[in-house]
Amino acid sequence: MNKLFLFDAYALIYRAYYAFIKNPRRNSKGLNTSAIMGFINTLNEVQTKEKPTHIGVAFDPSGPTFRHIEYPEYKAQREACPEDIKAAVPIIKEVLDAYHIPVLEVAGYEADDVIGTIATKAGKAGVETYMLTPDKDYGQLVTDNVYMYRPRHDGGYEVMNPESVITKYGLDNTSQVIDLLGLMGDSSDNIPGCPGVGEKTAVKLI
Repeated sequence: MNKLFLFDAYALIYRAYYAFIKNPRRNSKGLNTSAIMGFINTLNEVQTKEKPTHIGVAFDPSGPTFRHIEYPEYKAQREACPEDIKAAVPIIKEVLDAYHIPVLEVAGYEADDVIGTIATKAGKAGVETYMLTPDKDYGQLVTDNVYMYRPRHDGGYEVMNPESVITKYGLDNTSQVIDLLGLMGDSSDNIPGCPGVGEKTAVKLI
């Protein structure tokens, strides 16, 4: 049976970079290799433990996406990407090319959109699909054969199926993750929700 893993590249790269922020890894030339090492370690771990038949790694493109056009304030509060991460990304892409793993990048669309599209199509085609990301937004995409493969803070991974998404957020079905996030808003993306509505209140309203 085919087994597809889709990596949310920047989410994993940032996670690896900040995991070593107090003790960054550097090579002999002084290059901060924390993000590179962390990402490649994750890639190797997944290949060894899960043995996927197919892998794709989705990156956010440079320039605005359709969300910035619809809502100019989208992510406006975010700080610029750290220079060490900017330097690491081309090297990570070179490694992926050496592995013959495709880089998925579409102008005007975020990695989330690309992963969501491929995961949905693959799932409908009967492919066992895992979305490797810490981002809770992906919960809306989970189906009987599309899973979230979510890194744990204490190490390892949490595999989330529809039942675990529903239980985690107190919902009736995974599609309600959209309503949950809409009511709560998302401060990390500078998207306002309903004033005074957090996760618990959002679940009650739903």
